[in-house]
Amino acid sequence: MPTINCLNEKIEKVRLKMYEAYANSVEYSELVKISQELDDLLNQLDRLNASNN
Repeated sequence: MPTINCLNEKIEKVRLKMYEAYANSVEYSELVKISQELDDLLNQLDRLNASNN
């Protein structure tokens, strides 16, 4: 399982990817894919944080 720092870095990269895609008016389906990728990473981070408490 990735570390919290590793996940935070991945989350930030995907956030930037999503912002750039939106700014460049990519197709809606591509934005949805990126959003789902971000959701997955955020869920992983949430589970990791919950297991550490």
